[in-house]
Amino acid sequence: MREIRIIDQTLRDAHQSLWATRMSAAMLLPVADKLDRAGFECIDVPIGGVHVDVCVRYLRENPWERLKLLHERIRRTPTYGTIRNRSGTSFDVIAEDIPLLWVERLIANGIRRFRMYDALFDQDIIIRQLRYAKELGAYTVGALAYGLSPVHTDALYAQKAKELIDKAGVDAIMLKDAAGLLTPDRIRTLVPALLGVTGGRPLELHSHCITGLAPLVYLEGVELGVDQIHTSIAPLANGAAQPATQTMVRNLRDKGYTVNVDDRLIAEVGEHFRKVAEQEGKPVGKPMEYDAFHFEHQVPGGMQSNFSAQLEQAGLGNRLDEVLHECVRVREELGWPVMITPFSQFVGTQAVLNIVAGERYKLVPEEIKKYALGYYGRLLAPVAPDVLDRIVENGSRNIPLKPEEPLPGVPELRARFPGMSDEERLLRHSYAGNQVDEMLAAGSMQTEYRFETSMMDLLREIAKRPKLARVFIQRKNFLIDLKA
Repeated sequence: MREIRIIDQTLRDAHQSLWATRMSAAMLLPVADKLDRAGFECIDVPIGGVHVDVCVRYLRENPWERLKLLHERIRRTPTYGTIRNRSGTSFDVIAEDIPLLWVERLIANGIRRFRMYDALFDQDIIIRQLRYAKELGAYTVGALAYGLSPVHTDALYAQKAKELIDKAGVDAIMLKDAAGLLTPDRIRTLVPALLGVTGGRPLELHSHCITGLAPLVYLEGVELGVDQIHTSIAPLANGAAQPATQTMVRNLRDKGYTVNVDDRLIAEVGEHFRKVAEQEGKPVGKPMEYDAFHFEHQVPGGMQSNFSAQLEQAGLGNRLDEVLHECVRVREELGWPVMITPFSQFVGTQAVLNIVAGERYKLVPEEIKKYALGYYGRLLAPVAPDVLDRIVENGSRNIPLKPEEPLPGVPELRARFPGMSDEERLLRHSYAGNQVDEMLAAGSMQTEYRFETSMMDLLREIAKRPKLARVFIQRKNFLIDLKA
């Protein structure tokens, strides 16, 4: 039987889905070498938009330094990076040369494999980005964001895959199901449609376990000809994350496929993150129940917790279900965008504002108006006319009705921030005010994770010591004070 290759998502999408992207350098670096030796096709690393954001604003870790430290430990396995069309690492429309500079600096800092996607399927810009990455020596992957709607047909996906192959010369195609919407029935028609145009190139399959169907979708996809699947190492798997590497490898081998990964190293990585989760009080992934409503609202798992927090702050904590139903309505009115960054956030934010304001489209974020007017690219389906009128009327007056192409940004960026690296300039372009200064002022990041000694281990160690006059142990609200 043929070999199936595994693309590891543990360091990137897994903790983004389960830990709100809060995996620090100290948590991930100790197992990087083991991941490198485990036999993966490639390793997705945390250098996408949300990971850079969390590094700078919350963890106070320099994402470029963290990437450098990762590549000191990951030497044999290619690492994976992502660029999003007109937004780069942000949620706004930016000059086209800024994402190109991101591509250049990521490759210079060790990224060897790039995927790029445009959730609107207006692919001209990502075709230029893919060509540029290929010129710089990267392996390129054209990613197709999966969504359910009347316009997202098998024929559309096959057409867009062929465009990426013919115009960008990509090395592989990826089906990117961020919201976990794929089903065995759909995969049976969609995979053959894609393989009909890929010309022997690898087809990667990426999904999430939000409805509990992703493991079965993967197995069905492999039977149909999928070469590479994206998994995460349990306990950073299942739930809103990807299928578990351990389970998928076992099931594939039981079906006769060859999967050349090191089970022992994978188990050691899983044990490391189990202990981290226990010590930090972080959730571990668990199998999810099937939820038919998810196929209507299509909101990625991590966003639902953000909805709850926003509604609680507004005193509307009991209205999550209403917001999800509003997402269904907003998405249809906006022309069926795929619920993936940044458009899932756009739809979700507008839905929350519609509920909180008590009047639909009374409050319209700038991003929604730009989206409706085509700033992010051509829409597959038009915005509902009456909704477009309200968006234009209630949106910012500072946004011209006709999109204007941003002027080149790199020359201005270099002139504005002289005497520093392009890496630091890109961070300062993305984060206003003193956020980058605060990150840099935090100093060197911690690179080793320290596990607390268990109480039994501590007592055994004390028992080995000479006779003690007093033993005093305190941890949070727990106290032991023994006197001879």
